[in-house]
Amino acid sequence: MDAKELIARRVAQEIRPGMLVNLGIGLPSMVATYVPASLGVFFQAENGVIGLGARPPEGMEDRHLTDAGGGFVSAVPGAASIDSAMSFGLIRGGHLGMTVLGGLQVDEAGHLANWKVPGKMVPGMGGAMDLVTGAARVVVAMQHAARGASKIVPRCTLPLTALRRVDLVVTDLAVIEPTGVGLILRERAPGVSLEDIRAATEAALVIPADVPEMTLD
Repeated sequence: MDAKELIARRVAQEIRPGMLVNLGIGLPSMVATYVPASLGVFFQAENGVIGLGARPPEGMEDRHLTDAGGGFVSAVPGAASIDSAMSFGLIRGGHLGMTVLGGLQVDEAGHLANWKVPGKMVPGMGGAMDLVTGAARVVVAMQHAARGASKIVPRCTLPLTALRRVDLVVTDLAVIEPTGVGLILRERAPGVSLEDIRAATEAALVIPADVPEMTLD
């Protein structure tokens, strides 16, 4: 399995029955594929959909049914279309059980930077700032490094998304929990050693005596 699938499968295990969950664009949107319908989970997109399903088969796309990034999605039975005010009311009102977002950097304080690289054009921050502030639980799904540089850093050098500490970071190498005492290494990806993780991580890690491998059922 490739790195993105591994991350999405592991993040899916964090989702509990009956949750209302927001999935960010890109890698986080893959998580829906690995959440059983029997859990009764509803996925929300800030552009105004509750009840997102997986990407439809080729040729079955509906240009009126997309996620916040413009990617084609399906709708599950019971799905609803809502306006932007209602959508952000759910986010800002604390009604989301979880949001899953991509990341550019996460630092030792658990801060996330994911919306802007200085000098590069971006359309805006989207709903990221509201989501990190308003969701009950914030999970970051991202690859551990980019172009050979660690994305787990002592201090973010890119603009922060919010001052709130995120709850969990899942990468292709590890599961890391930001806490008040630092970044705790909770799990290793299959076949990945502690030495591999240390070598790929710029930030300091708190490493317990036992760090089990991820299970990807």
